[in-house]
Amino acid sequence: MATGSRVGLLMKKVGSTAVFGDAGARVPVTLLLLEDTFVVDVKSRDVHGYNAVVLGVRRPGRLNKPQVCALRKKGVDVDCHLFESRVDTVDGVELGGKVLVDHFFRGQFVDVAGRSIGRGFAGVMKRHNFGGLHASHGVSISHRSQGSTGQCQDPGRVFKGKKMAGHMGHTMSVMQNLKVVLVDSERSLLVVEGTNVPGPCGSYVLVRDAVKKPVPREGRIVATESSVGAAG
Repeated sequence: MATGSRVGLLMKKVGSTAVFGDAGARVPVTLLLLEDTFVVDVKSRDVHGYNAVVLGVRRPGRLNKPQVCALRKKGVDVDCHLFESRVDTVDGVELGGKVLVDHFFRGQFVDVAGRSIGRGFAGVMKRHNFGGLHASHGVSISHRSQGSTGQCQDPGRVFKGKKMAGHMGHTMSVMQNLKVVLVDSERSLLVVEGTNVPGPCGSYVLVRDAVKKPVPREGRIVATESSVGAAG
């Protein structure tokens, strides 16, 4: 759940490539696709206790019957994946509007949150960058093991948090201050600098305004087709 003056968008990681800047320097970038996203609900502080905008990404089979009926009562008949973003105010947010990738600006910085690639069960050398044991001098079939994990009779146990082999990856990760290189309105693509966006290609990430970097200019809470047309 995103929190701030503007909403965050759920986007699909398409892949990575490289572009050339104005000075001719090669810049590695990641492509993020904004699929059909609509404003399905608006929550106000007077009714719900907080201000939030509920967005839905069109993905078949993501809602149960009670959720579908609740959306139809509000005039939104879409089968989608729901997520909400808390905002400072909900003034001017139109229910049912289609969200555009123009919500973000070229040159601004964004924070991208997603689930990292799962690596399965990994040893200590891969998971924690251990050096392993000696390659010779009596070491037998345990070159990549971690060695001793405990102490003496006192304390007589292994402390919690000890770096050991175990499940690696598939955890929530946030990359901060990624610069927006290009906003392609025709293809609904957002191009951000760097190739360190968490998750594999085809996964979904939450993109929002950077917490540590201000937005370069005043922007709408959420950019929809009607709001962009009215502004133009």
